[in-house]
Amino acid sequence: MGTVSLRRADFATAVAGAGIVLVDFRAATSGSSRAFATVFDAAGERHPDLLFAAVDTEVEEELAAEVGVRTAPTLMVFRDGVLVFAEPGWFPGDSLDLLVATVRDLDMAAVRETYPAPPQPR
Repeated sequence: MGTVSLRRADFATAVAGAGIVLVDFRAATSGSSRAFATVFDAAGERHPDLLFAAVDTEVEEELAAEVGVRTAPTLMVFRDGVLVFAEPGWFPGDSLDLLVATVRDLDMAAVRETYPAPPQPR
């Protein structure tokens, strides 16, 4: 499937669904972002059953601020609508594959029990 672009309007829907979603918050002006984008996009080709998405932090400044991104690149991983990983910086391909394997193996019932969702405003 490859990496898809996310905008503020479709971010919440994309990360709330079932399955694993990896989001690379990147900036074209950042050398680290450009380097990680190559690694990230290649991982997306190796794991076509997962959603690999990119957010351009220079275009989507408001979204980046809302989710707490302060530097690009920043990687966030969601599983079944739950944020299970968030870290600034870039990773080599083998580390990204290890992260994917770890997220695949998560016991989501235990995750939800340990970290319940905050109450929703009425």
